[in-house]
Amino acid sequence: MQFPGHAATRFIVLAEDDQDDQEMLQFAFREVDPKMPLICLPNGKKFMNWLEEQPDDALPSVIVLDYNLPELNGAEIMQLLEPDERLKDIPRIVWSTSNSPVFRTICMELGARDYIAKPSDLASYIAIARHILTFV
Repeated sequence: MQFPGHAATRFIVLAEDDQDDQEMLQFAFREVDPKMPLICLPNGKKFMNWLEEQPDDALPSVIVLDYNLPELNGAEIMQLLEPDERLKDIPRIVWSTSNSPVFRTICMELGARDYIAKPSDLASYIAIARHILTFV
């Protein structure tokens, strides 16, 4: 999947398998910054394959990973991204239904800029979208 008109375009990529979470975050981004594209990929392997196919001028501005993704989880993806020099300046954020301090510590030690517990209401999704946009 190639991003249309990708060269020098700012966008966020979200690896998330829960359709409701995808839709809520997409809605929140449209509310906060309607011009900020959000690409969604449904599992860890599809995310990694997509990322490997992107040329250097088509990399995302921010990567958001669900911790509990199928096939490769957020922590496993963080381990795979860590040594990749071309991705070193792209902020990575992990979000999860779990507010576990252990998961948070693991992800932060692997280079995540933040670990966010998924919200349960629209206002919180909008606040999270605003927060994520500060990394762009």
